[in-house]
Amino acid sequence: MSEKPTKHTKVLIIGSGPAGYTAAVYAARAMLKPMLVAGMQPGGQLTITTDVENYPGFADVIQGPWLMEQMREQAKAVGTDLIEDHIQSVNLKSKPFEAIGDGGQKYTADSIIISTGAQARWLNIESEEKFKGFGVSACATCDGFFFKDKTVAVVGGGNAAVEEAMFLTKFASKVQLIHRRNELRAEKLLQKKLMENNKIEIIWDSVVEEVIGDEEPKNVKGLKIKNIKTNEMSELKIDGLFIAIGHDPATALFKDQLEMDNTGYLITKSDSTETNIPGVYAAGDVKDKIFRQAVTAAGMGCMAALEAEKYLTSN
Repeated sequence: MSEKPTKHTKVLIIGSGPAGYTAAVYAARAMLKPMLVAGMQPGGQLTITTDVENYPGFADVIQGPWLMEQMREQAKAVGTDLIEDHIQSVNLKSKPFEAIGDGGQKYTADSIIISTGAQARWLNIESEEKFKGFGVSACATCDGFFFKDKTVAVVGGGNAAVEEAMFLTKFASKVQLIHRRNELRAEKLLQKKLMENNKIEIIWDSVVEEVIGDEEPKNVKGLKIKNIKTNEMSELKIDGLFIAIGHDPATALFKDQLEMDNTGYLITKSDSTETNIPGVYAAGDVKDKIFRQAVTAAGMGCMAALEAEKYLTSN
């Protein structure tokens, strides 16, 4: 079998969420003829988000998958070469940079924009999968609004879980925080605020065994939880479940080549998307563990394309 000819581009965009597609739009409009390799989950986390109410420009509720489809079409319309492939290895020490796809296709690029995103960690139980987007969520800032005057539960014990629980009290009438240990890992100041909030109840030493709900229309009704010290099972009546046990950035590909923090997020220069290698940029959830919104990811995609353009012009 003959080797496939190498594909070369001025800008290679790896990943296809709001950050990747926005970077593609800006790079294409700058006449850089970018290539975007879509990856395993084209559209990223928004493809598993149903109602989107907080993306600017849409007065009516829109659907996450639809928004990603629109961004993809826009990137294509302005001249992005969209490629269905998954990058499995990169060499950022070579000039031009090199990337190899799953099927052995080789890509070379004068600059790279990394927008591989992150995935929320889930409990990985069957019933959770079934109700994702129908009462089970991993983002309180995205979905909290839908639970006005309802009872919700949050799973987790770190800063994110405590912050999500506090945020949810703006909408929900009651928030139950379920934690597998008997103390929280969150910062002491956050814990103090949590304890002082009378809408929040903490359920210690417990894990979710099953999400209970209706089939038609699909919605969450309750949880089966187990106390891991006594093995006692109990049921909670709730309307929504938020999983806040952390995110994993998709950065294994760049290990030992790019600077990361201790949890694997790519590190960029202040007020910039530039990594420790000039010409390589990171945008969206792959580097942002604070905001994690479609609109901030899109903003960083724009920044990355503008920085890549400047880099290519001066080199």
